[in-house]
Amino acid sequence: MSENILKGLKPELLWQRFFEITQVPRPSKKEEKILAYLKNLCEELKLTYKEDKVGSLVISIPATKGYEKAPVVVLQAHVDMVCEKNKGTEHDFDNDPLKLKIVDGWVAAEGTTLGSDNGIGMAAALAIITDKDSVHGPLEVLLTVDEETGLTGASNLESGFITGKTLLNLDSEEDGAFYVGCSGGIDTAGIFNIQYEEHPKDCKCYELTITGLKGGHSGLDIHTGRGNAIKLLARTLCAFDFKYHLSKIEGGSKRNAIPREAEAYFCINSADEKKLIAIVAKMNEDFKNEFNTADGNVLVKVAPTDCCCEKTYAPQFTEKFIKTLLALPHGVFQMSQDIEGLVETSTNLATIVVEGDKIVVGSSQRSSIESAKRYAANSVKSVFELAGADVKTGDGYPGWKPNLDSPILHFSKDVYKKLYGKEPEIKAIHAGLECGILGDKEPGLDMISFGPTITGAHSPDEKVNIETVDKFYTLLKGILKEIAEKA
Repeated sequence: MSENILKGLKPELLWQRFFEITQVPRPSKKEEKILAYLKNLCEELKLTYKEDKVGSLVISIPATKGYEKAPVVVLQAHVDMVCEKNKGTEHDFDNDPLKLKIVDGWVAAEGTTLGSDNGIGMAAALAIITDKDSVHGPLEVLLTVDEETGLTGASNLESGFITGKTLLNLDSEEDGAFYVGCSGGIDTAGIFNIQYEEHPKDCKCYELTITGLKGGHSGLDIHTGRGNAIKLLARTLCAFDFKYHLSKIEGGSKRNAIPREAEAYFCINSADEKKLIAIVAKMNEDFKNEFNTADGNVLVKVAPTDCCCEKTYAPQFTEKFIKTLLALPHGVFQMSQDIEGLVETSTNLATIVVEGDKIVVGSSQRSSIESAKRYAANSVKSVFELAGADVKTGDGYPGWKPNLDSPILHFSKDVYKKLYGKEPEIKAIHAGLECGILGDKEPGLDMISFGPTITGAHSPDEKVNIETVDKFYTLLKGILKEIAEKA
C-alpha cells in the first residue's frame, strides 16, 4: 500500500475508506479483490452481509441507539471502476494500486482513471458505519458489481435481497443536484452479408478517413450537434459522381460513444483522381461550415494506399449499404416535457465492424420512457429490415421516469435547504443509472441520486473536488438523521 496522501482531508473517515479502496484493484468483471476487502471489513466490524449469485453484497448496519424503529434506508453504490490510462503510463489495473495526487483542491490519479466513480459513493456508505457522529435508522448498504460494462449487479438483483423501500444512490457527479430520472437503453444491430466481385484491374486504391471529431457520450452529448463520423463518411461516399469499388469500411469504437473516426478503402480509375480530390475538398468545406461551432476540427482525408482487399463489394451491395447508413436515424428523437433541457429519447449510430463476410452496424437507443425506447429501436430496426439486413436486438435495461412528487426528493430538498440556504437543482440524466433497473426489480422503491463534483470520469483526466466531497457527506448524514428523527 502506497503512502496515504489523503490523510488530513475532511471528512477523514470517508477519505480513509476511499484511499483503502484505491489500493485494491477493481476492474469491471474482476471485482474479486474489492469484494474480499469488503467482506474482511464486515468481519472486522462484526457486521452481517449477504452475497448474491453474481457477487453483489448487501451489508446490514444497525440503527443508532434509540432509532431502531426508523424505516430501513438503502445506501447504494457500485464496486467496479473504468480502467483507462494515458499512453506511456505503466499500470496493471489487475494488480497495481492507484497512485494518487492532489492538485488545486482536487484528488486525481497519476496517469490513470481515479475510480471516484463510484469509489467516493462506496466510501461514503462505508464511512457512515463507523462515524460516531452519524445518526440513522437501520441501513442496508447495497454494493453492486459490474455496473460500468454490463449493469450486471443491478440486473441480477433478486427480489427480497434488500428490504428498504427508500434508496439513496450515491453515483451522481454534480454538487448541489438531486437526480430523479435516467434513461433506459437498448442495442440494435444490423448484420449485412457482403456481396463481392473480383478486384478490378488497373485501378488505384485509396483510404478515405473522417477524423478530428469530438465524439462523446452517446447519451450525455447526443444533443450537442457534434458530427457522427459514420454519417459523414457515408455522405462523402454518396457524393462520388464516378464509379468506385469499396473494399472495406469501418467506424466508431463503442456502442455508447458517438463515433469520432471512420474509414473506407476503395479503388477507382486513375482518371477520376482529380474528381476525388475535388469532392473531398468540397466535403471538408461543407462539414466545417455545418459543424463550425460544435465540431470545428472535423477533417476529411484521402490518400493512396496499398491496403485494398483482394475482392471488392459488388456495386449493388455498396449502394444499398451506404444509403442505409444515410437513412439510419441518429440524434435526439424527443425532448422531455417534464424537465427543461433534458433529452428524453435518442439513438446513436455507433459502430461499423467487418466480421468475416459480414458487416455489423451497431446502434444504441435511450429513453426514460420504456415505450419511447422501444419506438426508437423499432425505427432503427425497420431501416435495417428494409435494407435486407438481419437484425439483432439486445434485452436492454429500463429507464427511471422522473417523479417530481417523490417523498424522498421533497424530504431531501428540505434538508439541503436547511444546510446550505438555497434550493438544490432537480435533474435527470440521459444515461443509465442503476436506479432504473433497481426500481424495475423492486416496484415502489423511492429513490434519488446525488454525489460530489467529479469531472473527466472514465478517462485519465478524472478528478473529484475535495470541498464538494465534504458537502456530499454532510448532506448524506443530514438526510439520514432527518429520516431517523421524524420516524
